[in-house]
Amino acid sequence: MLQMLKEKIKHEILIALKKADYILDADFVPSLENTKDVTHGDFATNVAMHLAKVAKKNPREIAQDIIANFDTNTTHVDKLEMAGPGFINFFMNKEALTKTINVINDLAINYGHNESGAGEKYCVEYVSANPTGDLHLGHARGAAIGDSLCRILNVSGYEVVREYYVNDAGNQIRNLVLSVYNRYLEALGHDFNMPEDGYHGADVANFGRELSVKYGDKFVEKLDEHFDFLREVSLEFEIAKIRQDLSDFRVEFDLFVSEQSLYDNGLVAKAIDLLDEKGYIYENDGALWLRSTDFGDDKDRVLKKSDGTYTYLTPDIANHIEKIKRGNNKLVDLWGADHHGYIARVKASLQALGHDENKLEVDIIQMVRAIKDGAEFKMSKRTGKAITLRDLMEEVGVDAVRYFFASRNAETQMDFDLDLATKQSNENPVYYAQYAFARTCSLLREAAKQGFEPVLKSSYSNLTHEKEIEVLKLMGDFPTIVADAARKRKPHMICNYVHDLVGAFHSLYGAKKFIDANDKDGTTERLALIKALNMTIKNALNLIGVSAPESM
Repeated sequence: MLQMLKEKIKHEILIALKKADYILDADFVPSLENTKDVTHGDFATNVAMHLAKVAKKNPREIAQDIIANFDTNTTHVDKLEMAGPGFINFFMNKEALTKTINVINDLAINYGHNESGAGEKYCVEYVSANPTGDLHLGHARGAAIGDSLCRILNVSGYEVVREYYVNDAGNQIRNLVLSVYNRYLEALGHDFNMPEDGYHGADVANFGRELSVKYGDKFVEKLDEHFDFLREVSLEFEIAKIRQDLSDFRVEFDLFVSEQSLYDNGLVAKAIDLLDEKGYIYENDGALWLRSTDFGDDKDRVLKKSDGTYTYLTPDIANHIEKIKRGNNKLVDLWGADHHGYIARVKASLQALGHDENKLEVDIIQMVRAIKDGAEFKMSKRTGKAITLRDLMEEVGVDAVRYFFASRNAETQMDFDLDLATKQSNENPVYYAQYAFARTCSLLREAAKQGFEPVLKSSYSNLTHEKEIEVLKLMGDFPTIVADAARKRKPHMICNYVHDLVGAFHSLYGAKKFIDANDKDGTTERLALIKALNMTIKNALNLIGVSAPESM
């Protein structure tokens, strides 16, 4: 409802400007923001200052032209006022604002859903850690951001496929098998020799012991004979562990795409053939090269080395071809900071195949450090090794990890404060948000005990307090915030919104009595507001994978 009101006001501003003979660009959209002080109205625009240079007029003169030509009858605006150097403040009919209460309570869990991405099919690839060990801090951040993004896209009308690309081919998998095999030998008391680039994690050692118990000496001195089997069970073990950690972290995937399957199904060779047909492959020193410099890459890239093995880029190209063949309008990859230089070469390969370079968009997720007692905290108490996703979940809980990672722009480096994440105080943003939700639940329970229930009305004449109006406006903004977060692929916008919304509620809680036996009408109206707020907070937290506890 509020979104529609704002759009009507923006539209009427454009009409007023045209009536006053201002020439505007076809895509010009005036800004309209919530005011922080209700004495300055409900909304404000700086459009007059924005147009001053182009129109070669004083901003106050432009503002006066807008006010003179603005039709208040179709916009629920009671009055307009000019302020300062040319701001225009809009004072709304309060009934127009309070209608948001009914909209939210009617839509319930669907409030915030919008159709801004209708018709768009996105494939979002994230995490995609090698199946050779535990998920670490960087993977955890990517998982939280990627899953939150997919949730936001889904409720914004996008058709989303969540993909995990499993790097189960190449030398790192051979090293995994050799590592497991040597741990198996160790468990049986045989001499063993871990490979130089082997995996020394406790999970590999544990799996080696499991194999020794289950199969005895079946594989001793028979590695070559049983290599494929050991490869299969080692990968199954590692991938199952990754899946379990992600599931406990509330992260699910629609597709686990195997790199090895791209080879087995001939798709890697086919990708080479397609690029060759387009004329972008050449041979040099026995290797096959992609002419990626034709598309802005800083140098050409090897696809197949002189020894006959493929580079990591080649199966990646094959996988992106398959994504496009599945009918995706947009391919979105979330990669770690160390992959920044990889973007140009993958984009170049798609351009070589005739696709728009913007078909693929890559969001880089920067590094994260764990901080404890004011210093970087690198080692897990459980294993003595680098901190893992499992460690984080056990140390501070899923909610805190999800919220903290989602709350920061992925493009910025991040310090994860473990002490702050476990604090039960308003300093901790996830506690601050969840406590607000629990407070709304407590108010509704207490009201029911006293015989009061929320009552939906066509008019809420008792909701006049400036803090109530602030909460109403923020609640009404939710669908727009969700749509913007989806379009910009910025989950942290939801966290910013939650913080503002619950902050307004905490302020209202301290300023207004909600349950008053001497004011039954006012009480039932305020309870309707609280019920709508309760649902809005819950829906917002769900978008970032954070629970909404009813008591704390």
